Amino acid sequence: MDTIDGDLILGRNAVVSSSGTPAAVKVLGSVYCQGNSLFECDLSAERLESEGDLVIRGNLTVAGDVRVEDGSLEVYGDLIAKRVDVDDSLRVSQNLQADDVDVGGSLKVDGRVKTENVDAGGSFVARGETETRKVDVGGSVSFESEVNIRELEVGGTAKVASGKIWKVDVGGSFESKGQLEFGEIDVGGTVRLGSKSKGGSIDVGGSLKVDGDVEFEEIDVGGKVDIAGSGVGREIDVGGTLVVGGSLKITGNLDVGGTVEVRGEVSAKSIEVGGLLNTGKATAEDNIRVGGTITTREGAMGRHVEIGRRGRVQGPIRADEVVIGKDARAESIYGRNVLLETGAEAQDVYGRSVTIESHCRINGEIRYTDELRLGSDISLMKEPVKVSSLPE
Repeated sequence: MDTIDGDLILGRNAVVSSSGTPAAVKVLGSVYCQGNSLFECDLSAERLESEGDLVIRGNLTVAGDVRVEDGSLEVYGDLIAKRVDVDDSLRVSQNLQADDVDVGGSLKVDGRVKTENVDAGGSFVARGETETRKVDVGGSVSFESEVNIRELEVGGTAKVASGKIWKVDVGGSFESKGQLEFGEIDVGGTVRLGSKSKGGSIDVGGSLKVDGDVEFEEIDVGGKVDIAGSGVGREIDVGGTLVVGGSLKITGNLDVGGTVEVRGEVSAKSIEVGGLLNTGKATAEDNIRVGGTITTREGAMGRHVEIGRRGRVQGPIRADEVVIGKDARAESIYGRNVLLETGAEAQDVYGRSVTIESHCRINGEIRYTDELRLGSDISLMKEPVKVSSLPE
């Protein structure tokens, strides 16, 4: 190793090499490069400043700050420093370790990244594991290995392999190929998560796709949600369509403006759907309200089940209160209080108190225990029967 006792000042287009083994230059003071410079060896110093492009064909170790003005920095080995500030691009072929990294253009690290803060105006690519408190990138980021990030802010697109991110704020699209643990995700465009991802809130302006099971606190999506596996969470609010390949268990409210298709069972405190609800079984602690069609194999159950005007119900309904809207159609109804509004149609009606308004049609039977109110012009296949108990 060659040692320089003091500062090292280089002119333009300087080339520095070492005859030692290993090939290295140790500067006990600061290094000042007044133009484009090349070190064909390892370099260590207290401080490094450069005007123009700087290439280190080895490791770069700086006790304090690295500052590159009007140029780029390329390190063939490891880069270790307190702070790194580069106007243009930074390329590290092995590992990067620093408290703060500020790059005006693109940042690419082929090895591991361990920092407190990373700020890049263009893009950030890391192939090794990444651990940092905050990443702020104007363009795009790509993490090809596991990450542990407290806060990720990206103006464009972000892709991660897997890991933990407490807060995700992305203007365009965000994708995690593997399992991700998260606190909150806020994305303006689209989100895609790997299977077994779990965390807090997901807020997406466009669409959300999950490649398997997911656990969450809240999902709020303006467009479509597609969960290939099963979902467990507290609340879901979707403006468009919700598709779930497995089952869906919500402890709070499920509110979807368009359609809901759940291959297994869906359960929630309340279920409100503007269009179609298609599921194996729908269970709500409180209300099920659907504006269009309910299709189930095992039925819809809740304290209050309501189908909107001209809606359709395929499968049985079991609830304390059942409301079939005007000109709507239902199959078998089991309820404490049952109301069929004007022009509605049902197969069978079983209730404690049953009210059937004018112009309704019952294709099967009516059985009640307490009270029956019938409007005018009603079509009955059989005469109603008052009974002491109702079928289950």
